[in-house]
Amino acid sequence: MDGETLHEVAIRTAMGMPAAVETQPFGERSFVYKVVGKMFAMATELRGEPIVNLKCAPPHGAALVRDHEEITPGWHMNKQHWITLSPGDGIDETLVEDLVANAYDLVVAGLPRAKRPIDPIRREDA
Repeated sequence: MDGETLHEVAIRTAMGMPAAVETQPFGERSFVYKVVGKMFAMATELRGEPIVNLKCAPPHGAALVRDHEEITPGWHMNKQHWITLSPGDGIDETLVEDLVANAYDLVVAGLPRAKRPIDPIRREDA
């Protein structure tokens, strides 16, 4: 997957999540996706190359880093709880969609029940 497609898929998926909002707290070239004020994804560039940072559970993140050349510990983030996706042949649309949805679900699961826009287990409107 090329960098432009990586950004397109990640952004489309993030904005498709219930109550997701796009912000730009780090400047016009970085797009941060939040749910109830909590960040779950960021689409930006590193040395001119498109990347996507995603929240990820530590064991899952470690396995992804181990198994995918294009996935590294989170750039400029907590290396245990974030991963970075870079363009490459080992990344496809389904993987990106799944990882963005997983990042969203992790953040929603950590919210107080009254503030959750969905049940992260059932993915139904609350």
